[in-house]
Amino acid sequence: MGKKKHDFSVNALRVVREATGDNEYKPPLSNKNPAAVALGRLGGLKRTKQLTPEQRRELAQKAAKARWNKGIT
Repeated sequence: MGKKKHDFSVNALRVVREATGDNEYKPPLSNKNPAAVALGRLGGLKRTKQLTPEQRRELAQKAAKARWNKGIT
């Protein structure tokens, strides 16, 4: 498989950014509530402290497999 080709609009945006010197990547703004995100992260951190290293490893492997299989049907 070769290099992934971009469509015309992606190439045009790249050319404009190079021409204007605006090459910085700016992630899209999130519409999530920052307080809710912080609480969710805190709960996850508390939960992982209760797990053994083996349990954490199993969860990480399961999550990685789910991420890699997401696009395949």
